[in-house]
Amino acid sequence: MKKDSKAASDRMRDEYGPSDLKGGVRGKYYRRATADTNLVLIDADLVDLFPNSNSVNRALRLLADTAKVAVKSKRSKR
Repeated sequence: MKKDSKAASDRMRDEYGPSDLKGGVRGKYYRRATADTNLVLIDADLVDLFPNSNSVNRALRLLADTAKVAVKSKRSKR
């Protein structure tokens, strides 16, 4: 059986030196990556109640609808 010479050169080295990492810029794509993102971290105790983004969105929409109704009923009493 013949060994594939390409497979040997395809592997990553175990160690890279500082000269191998030359030219990197910290935060180069940070603004672009966060421009269209609304990432919010919730506390650990809420993760059990809201395990995914759909459950968070449903809860926030319910809260927003409740707030709208409360504001409308408060205005109509005046």
